[in-house]
Amino acid sequence: MENIEIAEGFKGEKAIVTPYNIREYQESNEITRQLYVTHIGYYPDAKYHFRQRMEGTNENILIYCEKGKGWIECKDEKYILSGNQAFIIPAGESHSYGADSHNPWSIYWIHFNGKNVHMFSSIIGKHLIIKESDNSRYNDRITLFEDMYQNLEMGYNPENLEYISFCLMHFLASLKYLTQFREIKNVKVDDVIQQCIHYMKDNLENKITLKDIADAVGYSSSHFTTLFSQRTSFSPMVYYNQLKIQRACSFLQFSDLKIKEIAFRLGYYDPFHFSNSFIKEMEITPKEYRRKYQENKRDNIKDI
Repeated sequence: MENIEIAEGFKGEKAIVTPYNIREYQESNEITRQLYVTHIGYYPDAKYHFRQRMEGTNENILIYCEKGKGWIECKDEKYILSGNQAFIIPAGESHSYGADSHNPWSIYWIHFNGKNVHMFSSIIGKHLIIKESDNSRYNDRITLFEDMYQNLEMGYNPENLEYISFCLMHFLASLKYLTQFREIKNVKVDDVIQQCIHYMKDNLENKITLKDIADAVGYSSSHFTTLFSQRTSFSPMVYYNQLKIQRACSFLQFSDLKIKEIAFRLGYYDPFHFSNSFIKEMEITPKEYRRKYQENKRDNIKDI
């Protein structure tokens, strides 16, 4: 049973609820069934906003507070949400929520479901606080919401629904992997590991050693290796070689360089050494990789 107490409406509010037949399609489509939106909306300055659902809902409910304040009660706990904070109410959980009486919240909200909801179990039922910083990327997250809303507003064709599912995954990932989402645009000057990765990328066509990389950030090789491995799950030189293979793939796809030229350009002492390293990472030879890419490119041209 749902008890609703709400004002006559909020100036500037918007909302879309998908039809049940569309949800059936979303559940059957191999892409959308992973994660899909059933309800989506925005309530600005939502004075007197209140919801109570004793038996919960069939969907998970994401509430993202843009500004103002509000509260959520779930699992016998009460959470106060303010600007740039979020909460995901689990499906089937009794809950209630509402706006602060003196400083009512403005919220973006999404009801979602899907077979892979469990991928984000670590952030469901948790008070998510996104602290202010130079690279908070608040607007980027709101842009993802607007992408979902506007595409849903354009209709329920498969391409729209599939794109919305990917946007929803990205939105949720921006909350689960907050560090990665925030640091992609702006590397902190005191982030030693990020500095090292940039140093590696700048020197893919030079011969550098572990000591060179450690010296670049003023650490001993052993201490640096420990820090790097803890942060990335790879040793520095394994990571460096992965970046080299990534660059090699780019050369194979987008240049006319011969394989032996790529090998020497990336510091391998002979093409055989390069080929072995490439196979270890990509599970095919450089020649096979280039041929496969060229075949795909020809097929794409035929389809145009």
